[in-house]
Amino acid sequence: MTSKHIVLLLLSTLFAIIVNGQNKKFEAEWNVGVGFGPTFSSVSFDPGVSTKNKQQFHGGLAIRYISEKNLGLIAELNYTQQGWEQNWKENPLMLEHSHQLNYIELPILTHIYFGNKVRFFVNLGPKIGYLISDSEKMNQALTDLLQSGNLPANEMTHQYYRMAERKLDYSLMGGMGLEFRTGIGYFALEGRYTFGLGDIYNNKKSDFFNRSANRVISAKLTYYVKLF
Repeated sequence: MTSKHIVLLLLSTLFAIIVNGQNKKFEAEWNVGVGFGPTFSSVSFDPGVSTKNKQQFHGGLAIRYISEKNLGLIAELNYTQQGWEQNWKENPLMLEHSHQLNYIELPILTHIYFGNKVRFFVNLGPKIGYLISDSEKMNQALTDLLQSGNLPANEMTHQYYRMAERKLDYSLMGGMGLEFRTGIGYFALEGRYTFGLGDIYNNKKSDFFNRSANRVISAKLTYYVKLF
């Protein structure tokens, strides 16, 4: 057999595999899952309050519908802890201040995946959250300083003793990760970033903050089982 015949045979075999794969009917599937992981959250303020990530957690339920090859839809119902820790670049008095925001959230995500037993995936979509509670913590050094009134003229104080003014939060979420499909279920490990579009404080012209939006980096491990 000449090299020309070998090439023709390989091409014919490849063509047969492609045609067979295209003719194979795709079966849609429903999955239900439970997931959890850490959150690293902050709030973007304008005028600026310097914040750093506050580590907490999130978790909840997920329903996934894979409608066609490489494409599906995910809806989740989660409890998530967000908020911020204030960051002082120079802090000789060891001041501490943090604010925790607890949400029930509903992300609706487009699910794009590649692979079979091991899948690389991307999730993208909007998220709506409803604030169920918030709380503030500060240490005694900051409390004493605020009560003394001996604050620098440029020190921002509008974030102290002030609870969130807006219950509804909306944002865009994006994530990517790997899914391992086993005989006992599917394990999806994902990293996510949430970009807040809403504000936690009022932002009219008469209000102090023009912007007070959530920013969240999170990781999540979700365990799925196939319903049908």
